[in-house]
Amino acid sequence: MRAGAVLLVLTLLAAAAAAQTPSATLTGVVVDATGGVLPSAKVQLSQGGRVVQLVTTDAKGAFAVTAAPGQYNLLVMLDGFRPQATVVEVSSARTTRAVKITLPLAAVRQDVMVTGAAADVALTAASNADAVALTQETLALVPIFDDDAVRTLSRFLDVGSIGGGGATILVNGMEVNGLNVGTEAIEQIKINSDPYSALFSRPGRGRIDIVTKPGSQAYHGDFNAIFRDASLNAKNAFAVAKPPEQRRIADGFLGGPVASGERTSFMLSVKDDTEAREAVVFALQPQGTVRENVSQPFRHLLASVGITHQASRSTIALRPSYEEESDEYRGVGGETLGTAGTTYYHREIDLTYNQQTILSPSLVNQFQVLGGHELEPLTSVSPLRGMVVSGAFTGGGAQVDVRRTEAHVQLSENLALTSGAHFLQVGFQVPDWSQRGFTDQSDFGGTYYFSSLATYAAGQPYAFTQQTGDGRLNWLEKVLGFYGNDDWRLGSRASISLGLRYDWSNYFHDHDNVAPRMSFAFKPGGSDSTVFRGGTGIFYDKVGPFPIIDVLEFRPGGLQRIVLTNPSYPNPFATGAASSVPPSTAQFTPGMKVPWTVQYSGGVEHQLTKSTTLSLMYYGSNGRLLRSRDINAPASPLYAVRPNQTLGVVRQIDASARQRSDSLQATLRGRTSKWFNGQVQYSLSRTMNNSGGLDWYPSNDWNAAAEWARADFDRRQRLLLLAGMAPGRQTNVGVGLTVQSGQPYSETAGSDLFNNGRSNARPPGMPRNSLEGGAFAELDLRLSRDFRVGGGSGPTLTMGIDAFNVLNAINYVTYVGTVTSPLFMQPVSARAARQLQLSARVKF
Repeated sequence: MRAGAVLLVLTLLAAAAAAQTPSATLTGVVVDATGGVLPSAKVQLSQGGRVVQLVTTDAKGAFAVTAAPGQYNLLVMLDGFRPQATVVEVSSARTTRAVKITLPLAAVRQDVMVTGAAADVALTAASNADAVALTQETLALVPIFDDDAVRTLSRFLDVGSIGGGGATILVNGMEVNGLNVGTEAIEQIKINSDPYSALFSRPGRGRIDIVTKPGSQAYHGDFNAIFRDASLNAKNAFAVAKPPEQRRIADGFLGGPVASGERTSFMLSVKDDTEAREAVVFALQPQGTVRENVSQPFRHLLASVGITHQASRSTIALRPSYEEESDEYRGVGGETLGTAGTTYYHREIDLTYNQQTILSPSLVNQFQVLGGHELEPLTSVSPLRGMVVSGAFTGGGAQVDVRRTEAHVQLSENLALTSGAHFLQVGFQVPDWSQRGFTDQSDFGGTYYFSSLATYAAGQPYAFTQQTGDGRLNWLEKVLGFYGNDDWRLGSRASISLGLRYDWSNYFHDHDNVAPRMSFAFKPGGSDSTVFRGGTGIFYDKVGPFPIIDVLEFRPGGLQRIVLTNPSYPNPFATGAASSVPPSTAQFTPGMKVPWTVQYSGGVEHQLTKSTTLSLMYYGSNGRLLRSRDINAPASPLYAVRPNQTLGVVRQIDASARQRSDSLQATLRGRTSKWFNGQVQYSLSRTMNNSGGLDWYPSNDWNAAAEWARADFDRRQRLLLLAGMAPGRQTNVGVGLTVQSGQPYSETAGSDLFNNGRSNARPPGMPRNSLEGGAFAELDLRLSRDFRVGGGSGPTLTMGIDAFNVLNAINYVTYVGTVTSPLFMQPVSARAARQLQLSARVKF
């Protein structure tokens, strides 16, 4: 590989120097950004490219190295923190004055600064002030519902930047399918850090970076117990009575040395989450309104253990993990009845290997590889034939029966070189190399579709669908990425970051996905507290396996799908229609392209105080989205017959849909006073597109241009606050606030106007997403108090109570847009009412 060749050449160029006779001692301490000591950090003293001494900090973060008098390079590294390097002077005195090294939290592949002066991080590409982060200390202060820190911070994501494959999650710098440790094992979560870096496939506002706690040479642990019960909660707006819900979460982390070894440490993370919950159904049937609670038992288990060994120049970590999740009656709620629910199960076993090698004081190599296996069946709770009545209810069975297996490998190789004013990174990634299995027996029993309660009562469906055949698939999916990135410091007042990335996938014959990236920052003359920042870049979407599944399923000898319009009822084949209905199929458009986005931004950052920053930014994007279209739909003006009557629905998947977004964003973060620390963000935005994603069809397949409108997720205004306050020495208050304007939804005719077997037709002249739901407002609070057990050096017990949706606001979720429904423009589901959560944490 090219990266391997570069590594070999640079290693051979490293010069060796003669040995020095130690005659003086340099002492120091290594701390994090909050001043907390960092045990087990690796401290390397070098001169002329030769490592003179390599030591590890003790339990108090202290270290001592000996060397002959002179000037040396001091490099300090610790998993989960950004490596820091500086020039130190070892004097001829018996003991040199102690030094203090602060390690900032960061993904393991971020900036390594080698300088004799303090680093001005405000100019680096990764120091953008509109990034949002939660550190380990903040996690303990702010209200986090059900101990889910990732979901708490996800509210700061930009939905338009996420892409079709969902938010990109990176754990210790490597892209993964999901978080495989508990919240107590998290050191930091960050969004929108270094938004234009070529190291990542997605923009910063669509990416979640997670750094986990490392092992150490001192035993330490965090154990958290969380409890919720319906007796402490308010009643949901659509529930007749409060359901007997209860949730119990136990989450723990333990780390320390292995036996008495100074170079080997371990970490153990276990999280068990059990919930007795109930969904609230609010639907219409011919006999009247249905309001009921449906039990949804839930269980989630995470377990991970890691071993870290520090060799002379390398840090090697091995971590197996196990995840299991079960969820019954999934999908029930609102208009969906209990019989239309599904049973979900997921199991994943992973093994991660991580090696970080210091090749020289300015050259660091990071290699990570993950191998794993997944099993995920999803089945209907009822075998009944499906019944979908627009604007009224979804009943019968869910007609879902799929089983997914996956054996996957993910890999990351990064070489980082500091050379003068340049910080260079080159590498390659394998975000997905998977042998996938997929068995689909969905809709084998068939599903009826009705336009209204009246047509349901009269037995007059507008469509019937059913699948038959062989739904078994087995295929290999390969996704690769190559990149180079240079963070270049242009003197003391400006910097520029230049990057180039190439992404490749074996199922899309689109091999020119070259993505240039650029960002810059500069300080105007005479000002050290103001930075102007901007950037632009191309990002290609990671679409995931589902478009491939949708096409491969309908290969010759695979599944056959029939779509009957205006069928007989209750037997759709009473008239012998099955023998005359041609099969449906799915295909990629010829020359299928991977969806892409061009993002650009610019703005100003100003340091209000030593620890408070205000950022005013404009973000814009323009790109292409996936969508589906029936290219054999009945044509105008009568919409009576299909052009090719030997085929039914011909679903064509392409990436020709458009999306444009403009956003003004203000972010205030930091410590605004002695007792208030947090971040607040306000956004004024508009996102327009003509597709809702992979499974979305235009109302009229022959007039897709008429779909240009507000995006389904578009919210014009959004205010987010997440902060912690310490009014007393041992009392803490956390606050979370989300206020946002309503999302749009479409008015639909309630009938199949275009004879295509779908219910998304709109009344003539009515644009897409012309209606808007209600605004959303939720205030969350946390009150906690710390208690020292056994004196000042003993463990800390923290008792806390969290209140979510404190004001008990009714936040509606789903609205009925079907004009023929009695519930037209009315909500049928709502977010949870006020909930209380009790917690107890022990930390030592």
